[in-house]
Amino acid sequence: MESRLVKACLLGVLIVCLPWHSLSQSSGKDATAAQSEAEYVCPMHPDEKSKAEGTCSKCGMALKQPSRQGKSEVAPTSRWGPDYFPNVTLTTQDGKKVRFYDDLLKGKVVAITMIYTNCVDNCPLETARMLQMQKMLGDRVGKDIFFYSISIDPRRDTPEVLKSYAEKYKAGPGWLFLTGDEKDIELISRKLGLYSEPDPNDRDGHLPTLLLGNVPAGVWMRNSALDNPSFLTIKLNQVLGNYSDQRKGAVKSPSVAARLEFTKGQYLFATRCVACHTIGGGDHIGPDLAGVTRLRERRWLTRFIMTPEKMIEEKDPIAMALFKKYKEVRMPYLRLTQSDVASLIDYMEAQTAALRAKEDGGTTK
Repeated sequence: MESRLVKACLLGVLIVCLPWHSLSQSSGKDATAAQSEAEYVCPMHPDEKSKAEGTCSKCGMALKQPSRQGKSEVAPTSRWGPDYFPNVTLTTQDGKKVRFYDDLLKGKVVAITMIYTNCVDNCPLETARMLQMQKMLGDRVGKDIFFYSISIDPRRDTPEVLKSYAEKYKAGPGWLFLTGDEKDIELISRKLGLYSEPDPNDRDGHLPTLLLGNVPAGVWMRNSALDNPSFLTIKLNQVLGNYSDQRKGAVKSPSVAARLEFTKGQYLFATRCVACHTIGGGDHIGPDLAGVTRLRERRWLTRFIMTPEKMIEEKDPIAMALFKKYKEVRMPYLRLTQSDVASLIDYMEAQTAALRAKEDGGTTK
C-alpha cells in the first residue's frame, strides 16, 4: 500500500514539473530566437532599421537594439524629462498654440536662444548666427533638428511682431519664434539655465547663449550664441549623437599646426560682420560693403559702426534710409573701440581695392 502511495506521489510530481520544464525550455528557445532576430534601430529615426550593427543613413547615429525587458521592469529615464521641463503653452509666430515639452522638446534635438525683437545689442547678431547655422544644416532643420527663438519681452513681441522679425532674417522651416505668458517664459528660461537677473548696468537684459539639446538622450550643451557658426554646427552634430562616428572618420592632425595669418580687421569682420554683410558678394541681411569706404565718409562710418542706435534715434538721413531699405533690421551694438573700428574700415578698404584690382586684371586679359 505504501509503495503504491509513493509511486502515485512521484507520478504527480512528474506531471506537475514536466510542463514547467517544457515551458522553461520553450521560453529559452523563444528568447534566443527573438535575440537572433532583433533589429538595430536609430534612436532618432525608428523607421531606420537593420539586422546588423551600423549607423543611421539620415543622422549618422549608431543603431541600437531596443530593450527587451519585461513589462514589469521600468527602464531608467533621463533627469531632463517631462518631470523637469514645464509643459506650459507658448504661441508661435503663426499664432499656433504649442506645449513646451510635448510639442517642442519631446523626442527632438533642439537649438534654443532667448531674444527680443527690440534688442539693439546682441540679439540681431544671435539671430544672424542662427541663420548661418540653418544654411549649413540645410533641410535637416525641421526634420532632425529644431530651432527655437523664445522672446523674453512677450508683452511687445506678439506673434505678428515675431513673424515680421522672422521674415526679416529669412528664417526657414523648422525655426519657430515663440512668445507666451511672461511668468511661463521666465520659468522656461530658469529651467533651461538661460535666465539672467535684471541688471541696471546692462541694457541688453540677457546673455547671448545658444542651448543645444538632445532631449531623448538627455544631453545638453551651452555655447555662446555669437560663436563661429561652423563651430556651433559641429557642436550641434555632436549633440545629435555622432561622437563615435566623428572620431572614426577624423583626420589625424599634423604634429605642427599651420600658422594662421590674419589681420585684426579680418578677424573682426569674420566674427562681427560676416553674418549680415559681404564684401563683393551682394546684399545679405545688410548691404554689400564693397566700396563703402568711398561711398561714405570715414568719420560717418566710424560713428555708425560704434553707435548705430544713436544715429537712428537722431534720425540721421543716411542711417534712416538704410534702416528702411533693409527691412528695419537693427545693426547690433558691437562694443568696438576706436582702434577696432579703424582696423575694420581699413580691412573693408583693402578688400575693395583687391576686388577692383581683380576686375581690372580680368578686363585687360
